[in-house]
Amino acid sequence: MQTDFLVIGSGIAGLTYALKIARRYPDKKIIVITKTQADETNTKYAQGGVAGVWDEDKDSFEKHIEDTLIAGDGLCNPRAVEIVVKEGPERIREIIEYGTRFDKDAAGDYELGREGGHSEHRILHHKDVTGKEIERALLETATNTANIEVINHCFVVDLITQHHLGYLVTKSTPDITCYGVYVLNLRTNKIEKIVSRTTLLATGGCGQAYRTTTNPRIATGDGVAMVYRAKGRIENMEFIQFHPTALYEPGVSPSFLITEAVRGDGGILRNKDGEAFMERYDERRDLAPRDIVARAIDSEMKRTGTEYVFLDCRHMDKDKFLHHFPNIYEKCLSIGIDVMQQMIPVAPAAHYSCGGIKTDDWARTSIQHLYACGECASTGLHGANRLASNSLLEAMVYGHRAYLDIVKRLEETGDLPGLESEAAIPDWNTKGTTDPKEMILITQSQKELQQVMSDYVGIVRNDVRLERAMKRLDLLHVETEQLYQTTKVSPQLCELRNLISVGYLIVKGAQFRKESRGLHYNTDHLTKSAILQNTIL
Repeated sequence: MQTDFLVIGSGIAGLTYALKIARRYPDKKIIVITKTQADETNTKYAQGGVAGVWDEDKDSFEKHIEDTLIAGDGLCNPRAVEIVVKEGPERIREIIEYGTRFDKDAAGDYELGREGGHSEHRILHHKDVTGKEIERALLETATNTANIEVINHCFVVDLITQHHLGYLVTKSTPDITCYGVYVLNLRTNKIEKIVSRTTLLATGGCGQAYRTTTNPRIATGDGVAMVYRAKGRIENMEFIQFHPTALYEPGVSPSFLITEAVRGDGGILRNKDGEAFMERYDERRDLAPRDIVARAIDSEMKRTGTEYVFLDCRHMDKDKFLHHFPNIYEKCLSIGIDVMQQMIPVAPAAHYSCGGIKTDDWARTSIQHLYACGECASTGLHGANRLASNSLLEAMVYGHRAYLDIVKRLEETGDLPGLESEAAIPDWNTKGTTDPKEMILITQSQKELQQVMSDYVGIVRNDVRLERAMKRLDLLHVETEQLYQTTKVSPQLCELRNLISVGYLIVKGAQFRKESRGLHYNTDHLTKSAILQNTIL
């Protein structure tokens, strides 16, 4: 299969880019591939909303920029912050034109919510399922666009680079080039190649590296792992954001998210004794940035010997709660909790990766003809901690910027460069491999990985825990690579392999950073150092 434009992932980042390319070049074909159903994305599970300066009488770009920089704890790229904040409102208007229905008040004005770390009300939302509403609008538009082909149930195994043409590719190779991808077609169970002149990765996050996460099962860090194997640049993977308030349900995965907007509307965190404890940790109390709130909850759970704290909504107006958070209300009711009568048990869960594939201002990676945007990318916006509801905004802005860069290249050159002979790319070699004899070798290894990451590389870390985690990941890596070399490729094996790579990058980044900053809190290094960025080449 050949195409000019290949998009890996069907969330807000990938579809923003695909729709713009499709409309600009109606005679060219755009292929969007996803490993399950097209609507099963991290975007779909975003509850809170999308941040943007909407009411300029009360808000300003300067305030949004300052809030983002404060949350990022000194590691944001100021240029990236300015780009996203200032270009964001226009991108929001575009998804409204695509059909996204944000909530409005009785006067017909958009209801603007407020979340932790924000100094003003600037969050546009659709009840408590904002991401699902945005995904619906974008997918409906994409499926009605003639030159976009969405292919479901295709699992990307690897990026195709010079390595597959027989050349030695190392971290120092200056012109690593992406020619497309190898994919496992889950309908035929065959590995096929898709050759493309330009590829965009929008593969989402890596929450499944942890035992408890709000991320869907597809969030296995595939894009980051593929770029790392292809010798591309990855940075700041140690900054894994734990959402402070996931519904506590032992053994349930993924965890149901209780959006930060509940605290923005007045919800109060309390410990097992009923104390509103956040005032002991930060003057912003329940509206402090997520890294601070998550560590405070972790501290309270350890101090009191409990596995959760409570979110108290009993004092909130019922009609307003039902209007803004109907799904949260119904979910809690389904497990016997009436939020107007009982407090909601919550605990932190892995939620968002602030690092990822290093990109520039135009979503370009260190690999030629390869772009990345959304959660899999590291643009510099989030720094050491993401400000609530900035992620959907970032995905749209950099999806648009990738599109602009492609247009510029086409206008300058008249065409996109590609392989002189696409036949030079070899078919996938399965020689010497057999069907897996025992799936437990894969499933148990993934459980071990998640246990190691949760116990040793969670909200609070230290040097001994990180060293232990690395030793165990090394063993899992050796065992899994042996399996990979002798076993036919399966989605489960590929996801395990990717998660081990992501786990290694998180731990290695955490070991390099000899300080505590933002989401990386190491009790052996509690002071901030002069380190401004760490990049794993």
